[in-house]
Amino acid sequence: MQIQVLKSKIHRVKVTGADLNYIGSITIDETLLEASNIIEGEKVAIVNINNGERFETYAIKGERNSGEITLNGPAARKVQKDDIIIIIAYATLEFEEAKTFKPWIIFPNEKDNSLT
Repeated sequence: MQIQVLKSKIHRVKVTGADLNYIGSITIDETLLEASNIIEGEKVAIVNINNGERFETYAIKGERNSGEITLNGPAARKVQKDDIIIIIAYATLEFEEAKTFKPWIIFPNEKDNSLT
């Protein structure tokens, strides 16, 4: 049997932009992607702390150490600049493997989305 478990989580980052005219996705600072073990193109769930919205999109790589968190395309309507969001990725694992799996969870600084 397989189950879905938390694989990666970027906990409480500030939205730096919303670009309605982009095709779609969420742009995430490359440093945050690497630290959370999320790869470009991976499906992610977004939870908006400010308004309760929950939706899915995919990750694209932003400039390293820029602090960028930009929602693109239709997802831009679900957030406003400076909203605080949580970014979550899940993995499907065998039940026994899932029992010992340890997710990558990071807690960036909410002021500038840095890891320091």
